[in-house]
Amino acid sequence: MSAWANGFRLGPYEILAPIGSGGMGEVWKARDTRLGRIVAIKRLKEPHGERFEQEARAVAALNHPNICQIHDVGPDYLVLEYIEGQPLLGPLALQEAIRLAIQIASALEEAHGRGILHRDLKPANILVTTKGTAKLLDFGLAKPMAGTDATRTLEGTISGTPAYMAPEQIEGKPCDARSDVFSFGAVLYEMLAGKRAFDGMAAVLRDDPKPPPALGSIVLRCLAKQPGQRFQTIAEVKAALESAITNPIEKPPPSIAVLPFANMSRDADDEYFSDGLAEEIINALTQVAGLRVIARTSAFAFKGKNEDVRRIAETLGVTNVLEGSVRRAGNRLRVTAQLIHATDGTHIWSQRYDREMTDVFAVQDEIAAAIVGALQVKLTGKPMSARPHEPNLAAYEAFLKGRQQFYKLSPEAYVRGVDYFQQAIALDPQWADPHAYLGRIHFALGYFSLRPASEMIPLARAEARKALELLPSEPIAHALLGAIAATHDFDWKEAEEQFRLAMASEAPPPDVHYTFALYYLLPLGRFDEAIQVQAKTIAQDPLNAVWRARRSLSFLCAEMYEPGIAEARKALELDDKSFNPHFLIALNYFFQGRPAKAREPAEEAFRIAPWLPAVGRFLAGVLTQAGEKDRAGKLLATIPETKRGGMAMYHFICSEIDAAIDCYERDIELHLLGATLWASAGFLKPLRAHPGWPKLAKMMNLPGTV
Repeated sequence: MSAWANGFRLGPYEILAPIGSGGMGEVWKARDTRLGRIVAIKRLKEPHGERFEQEARAVAALNHPNICQIHDVGPDYLVLEYIEGQPLLGPLALQEAIRLAIQIASALEEAHGRGILHRDLKPANILVTTKGTAKLLDFGLAKPMAGTDATRTLEGTISGTPAYMAPEQIEGKPCDARSDVFSFGAVLYEMLAGKRAFDGMAAVLRDDPKPPPALGSIVLRCLAKQPGQRFQTIAEVKAALESAITNPIEKPPPSIAVLPFANMSRDADDEYFSDGLAEEIINALTQVAGLRVIARTSAFAFKGKNEDVRRIAETLGVTNVLEGSVRRAGNRLRVTAQLIHATDGTHIWSQRYDREMTDVFAVQDEIAAAIVGALQVKLTGKPMSARPHEPNLAAYEAFLKGRQQFYKLSPEAYVRGVDYFQQAIALDPQWADPHAYLGRIHFALGYFSLRPASEMIPLARAEARKALELLPSEPIAHALLGAIAATHDFDWKEAEEQFRLAMASEAPPPDVHYTFALYYLLPLGRFDEAIQVQAKTIAQDPLNAVWRARRSLSFLCAEMYEPGIAEARKALELDDKSFNPHFLIALNYFFQGRPAKAREPAEEAFRIAPWLPAVGRFLAGVLTQAGEKDRAGKLLATIPETKRGGMAMYHFICSEIDAAIDCYERDIELHLLGATLWASAGFLKPLRAHPGWPKLAKMMNLPGTV
């Protein structure tokens, strides 16, 4: 169906901007000019009949704070309550999951009391508002009556989403409230575990899911195959959840944040060493089964801020905090460490280590082992993994300096990082880590068009392979090869295999999940999976602005613009000096149909990162659309044509589709690393409708329509 234009009038409703699209049709933000309120209008795929309107009125009669209200019904559209929020995504902290689950259950209880089933309960149909309230969307529009098969829609097709449908719903049998109980259990499972209970219809009918990390008895009873073995009403489920508030069924697993160790040395330059010590302890602890460890970026966000430990723990959602200090004098090293209980700030354990510098790795391992003992974490029959390779001290110091530069994400820092990693390799040729990180810098230089991909990819590939020669299980090296296979080689089977190997370890670092989502899932149009993977990454590293910006990118590709803007703003709160959040806010605004709102963040992104061609060309496109062609032309003239990033995007946003296709084809021929990223983005539908697109899709080994 044709899209409405911004400013289009639909009776008393003024269309403002697209919000997204779903199974039933498009969703638009609009203004009700009669009542002066903002609403959401869902344009249906085809006109409906009288029975549909009767059922819509039945749902509209529901008055519950956790149900999205229906305001009006037209021949091919619904007028709904406008909700600012984000889709429900896990994993969530236990108490937060219980709180939201009770709200969802309350909404279902209200509907069931009026004889209405939802029939399509899933996380995508639940928004969490900015005030933390759950709102159910797409409420069934079916009122089961005597003799009516509630499993079917008005058109007679099976209704629901396969991974969340009850077995009887899949088999086309009559459904009742217990079918919604099953779907509720699948949603609750995902809220707790951060992944689906079932992969699809076959799994629902055949498999029993592994118990979730909490509330296992409630969830698994909801997910019983036979309706008679489930909770018989959603009210029973709600009562069980309310009981769990004061009497938790399972205690949350122990968790810890390792804060950056204070540098007590006379030389301020030794800070890289104290930071590296804390990071190595983080890496060691991530190998411990049953212990949740906050990643480096979030733990280091409190560096130098002198915050109360209890507030840090509350912000990061952990039960324990490790802090310490390092004093280095000549070849002597003194490390102090103390483990603090987050609730009351009491000390669980403390220790001082006086060692020669050559014993630094032994100190790291001793501290990690002592923490495990203090927390009384039960290992699964295996001791903590031994260090695969112990580098010499000079190589270790060079590597730490290189990694410190890598995290700065700037062209100058990348150049310094290359030097440090090459020093580490020269000092210890048998150590895998410097090769893996050097490969990542080479890839980043090519990805951002700072250097030709044709030069950088062979270097990145060689370093990743060398890392795997030295350590075949190195996850970052496997993830790097997966990214190269997808973005440069267009070999999706090889990419899938490399990412499988990268995530085969017990605790792959967050970078691996991030790389998998960005370079593999997004280009293939698997937006829901990408968003879920990124949710796990953020749960492990909640204060990492990069992860949140990448999640905003996933929302953008899925045409979920409001959540995309909200996620980018969270990234901005964490790091206002990075171009990425500003750039993502601008992109989301522009493709939402609000180019004027995109102007300011686009300008700011370019001010911060004038070295990034894609940012400059996007701003030029925004300026062209605003009628400022002279300034746009001058800006474009400053970007060398050899740096091709963003050329196709520039032509696309200027509505020059033929030119965009030509540029895109050239980017693919040159194996520009960003070419695959936008291949399935929802806002590029006009590009994929072009007669030249099938050729481009074939060049990238993608289906003709993603």
